[in-house]
Amino acid sequence: MQRIYLDHAATTATHPDVVEAMLPYFTDVFGNPSSIYGCAQEAKAAVEEARARVAGLIGARSSEIVFTSGGTEADNYALKGVAYANEHKGNHIITSPIEHHAVIETCEFLSKRGFTITYLPVDEYGLVDPQDVKKAITDKTIMVSVMHASNEIGTIEPVEEIGKIAREAGTCFHSDAVQTAGHIPVNVDELGVDLLSISGHKLYGPKGVGALYVRRGTRLFSLMHGGEQEKRRRAGTENVPGIVGLGKAVELAGQEMTAEAERQKCLRDRLIKGLIDGIDHVRLNGHPVRRLPNNVNVSIDFVEGEAMLLNLDMEGICASTGSACSSSSLQPSHVLLALGLPPEQAHCSLRFSLGRENSEQDVDRVLEALPAIVTRLRAMSPLLRATE
Repeated sequence: MQRIYLDHAATTATHPDVVEAMLPYFTDVFGNPSSIYGCAQEAKAAVEEARARVAGLIGARSSEIVFTSGGTEADNYALKGVAYANEHKGNHIITSPIEHHAVIETCEFLSKRGFTITYLPVDEYGLVDPQDVKKAITDKTIMVSVMHASNEIGTIEPVEEIGKIAREAGTCFHSDAVQTAGHIPVNVDELGVDLLSISGHKLYGPKGVGALYVRRGTRLFSLMHGGEQEKRRRAGTENVPGIVGLGKAVELAGQEMTAEAERQKCLRDRLIKGLIDGIDHVRLNGHPVRRLPNNVNVSIDFVEGEAMLLNLDMEGICASTGSACSSSSLQPSHVLLALGLPPEQAHCSLRFSLGRENSEQDVDRVLEALPAIVTRLRAMSPLLRATE
């Protein structure tokens, strides 16, 4: 059975060219970039080349890029770094209830240590109203953090408008761009961000590496103490192969992004239309227009997402669900609840996220398999019988 992978929002396969670029830095060019001899300086040069590539992708300066272990560390560094560097000025942070757990959990951590967190409401599509940001800012506000696009529902937030409001208020602005960098245009000046998070494995790079953009002049409290690496912003010997891989992935993304986004958008729309036309009681979650080109998130009433997911897996189709099916939590997606969906409908969600290897045939295979799965599961569903 041929596997169809439709969970690219969770992770992507490392591009073969990325793997090839990384290999020499495991074996031949293995020197510590902090050392002064030749092979070490060769490794350092590779790190700086990757830094320049990441900066180029988002319109930043190389000196504004800090390499991290991934998007989660970048989010943690942004929020904790700003919070502790500015606690003498204020203790108020503004965010949204649909952020990635790396932001939500960090805010919860800070709330237990004297910081006040305001969670702005979102509309039925998951959009934050920039005017709500403006109203929420006080003289104690030290940071606004709103993601560029939702990893679950694909909604692209009005980050540029929020950035202008934060800039006028003199408030630091962070955006999690893990789902957008390398997939749609991201320019830090146009967005008006002071900090921006990136993850390598979401754009066909390796796992375990990411970056945080830090606008020049932004004050951050360092989380990692030790050596002089990353201009004392993140101590620890650099993950040279991972950083080289991120740099190569970014280079490839820049070359392919426009054409690939348009291609995936066509597949996305084909899948959305097929699901709505082919299955009764289907709701599209997220904004119908302001959404990532590869994201399809639907609620299919009267059948649990986990059951659909497992049945799709038996058909060789990999997707995900808004429910926490692989953890100890039985709670539905916090994102879907924030949109106003009742828990029973949030539990009925599926997310498909397309990638560069997906084709029309893959989409059609889902549209062939899923209606039969839903029909079979609904026949056994107490949820459906309760409505009859």
